[in-house]
Amino acid sequence: MNPMSQTRSPTKDAYSLILEAIDVGVYKPGDRLVESELAERFGVSRTPIREALQRLETQSLLERDGRSLIVASLDHNQMAELYIVRRELEGLAASLAAKHATEEEIKVLQEMVVEDDKLIDDPSALSRANRRFHEQIHLASHNRYLVQQLDLVHRTMALMATTSLAVQGRGEIAQSEHKGIVEAIAARDEEAAARALKDHISIAFMTRLKQDASLRDK
Repeated sequence: MNPMSQTRSPTKDAYSLILEAIDVGVYKPGDRLVESELAERFGVSRTPIREALQRLETQSLLERDGRSLIVASLDHNQMAELYIVRRELEGLAASLAAKHATEEEIKVLQEMVVEDDKLIDDPSALSRANRRFHEQIHLASHNRYLVQQLDLVHRTMALMATTSLAVQGRGEIAQSEHKGIVEAIAARDEEAAARALKDHISIAFMTRLKQDASLRDK
């Protein structure tokens, strides 16, 4: 049985299924997406697949290669632009979370940090946990429009073939940064929370730049 078919949920539409497949790396930047193959994989008709592909192309998650659609890839400038936007939006989310998060939401963030410490030696699992952690902060901001914009930013992050958390030692440092972010949110210090999360994103960007430079040298 196809592994992706096992995860299929009747509540997920074609768009969500394809997006999830890109997000978890089933389809990577440069991979060609074919309507008939996608329809067979996900067990849906070609019409919703076609509509989903058009939507993903509009969002720049897919791009044209002749007559084919392929998973988009980010060049250096696009990656830099994405990180600049992410840094500012994430900082705003942390600031708003420090102001609006419920005690229960803060407790969940604290528990996430503790649980994620167990994943430091598994970059792939830690990357998924990292996304959940950031999404929890987004939700704790209690601003639906900010959540929507950050959701698009994080979808675009999936177009990066590797995670900065794969760099030796980065996982442990990132977890320490997460602890600092949550401490600032719990202290209701809006300025400190924003600064801590912005610094976290800046360090992740620098780590990725070094990672890409290393790959080019090989």
